[in-house]
Amino acid sequence: MRNTDLHRRGGSERVAIAPYTVWAILFAVVPLLFVAYYAFTDSAFHFTTENIGKFFHATSRVVTEDGYREVHTYLLIFWRSLKLAVISTVVCLIMGYPIAYIMSRCTARTQKTLLTLIMIPMWMNFLIRTYAWMTILQDTGILNGLLSLLSLPRMHVIGTEAAVVLGMVYDYLPYMILPIYSVIVKMDEKLLEAARDLGCSPARTMARVVWPMSLPGVISGVTMVLVPSISTFYISQKLGNGKFFLLGDAIEGQYVAGNLHFAAAIAFVMMILLLVCMALARRITDRIAYGGDLR
Repeated sequence: MRNTDLHRRGGSERVAIAPYTVWAILFAVVPLLFVAYYAFTDSAFHFTTENIGKFFHATSRVVTEDGYREVHTYLLIFWRSLKLAVISTVVCLIMGYPIAYIMSRCTARTQKTLLTLIMIPMWMNFLIRTYAWMTILQDTGILNGLLSLLSLPRMHVIGTEAAVVLGMVYDYLPYMILPIYSVIVKMDEKLLEAARDLGCSPARTMARVVWPMSLPGVISGVTMVLVPSISTFYISQKLGNGKFFLLGDAIEGQYVAGNLHFAAAIAFVMMILLLVCMALARRITDRIAYGGDLR
């Protein structure tokens, strides 16, 4: 009888997750297969690794103080994209973790209010938010106008890496806060009480209990911020004035030019590198959270 109940429960669970499975296959797995297919074929759809090789070996000449120098074009773009994405992710984590923790300690009514305030900017179109920051950061924009009223020197922000990072942080900060909050708010309060009863200070409780147990939310937040940050193109075009060519810009440029196979190759390499990095990060954090030495 017990085996029959378990079988029925397993069958009902499979039926319940069937729509999600179909959705994931149609809108996640199938597109990735198409990307891989285009990446490893040429314009005649014959198998080739030339597109992948071009990503790693294509070079261009840049002007330096010592003259001209050959650089690996797309590897340079990749490292620039990764640098800005990592900076944005770290800033989002530094800002988002305390916000998520404070929210989880508030009353239920206050939590709902704070969640609404965090979600409101996401209700606006992504392009509108980016244009709003252009208006704020321009040399004749709101920021410099305010500085002039206060008799302070003007700042040139638009067209810099700082402006691109600022745009990424503003757009993706909610994606860091919400996963961390959802994990911390479900944390058993008895664990925190036990840590305090055993003599842990608030700082030690945070380091030894809260932080390790919140790592799944941190990993989800880092993933949700890092992936779109490294592949963004509109933020870099508008807030960076097109001075910083990122991977998203490279993919868009190749797509507009009709080089679909090379565009797919860039996306495929980026996807593989990100998956490897995230797998290593998850493995390290799992060891820290569940089997590592926390001393």
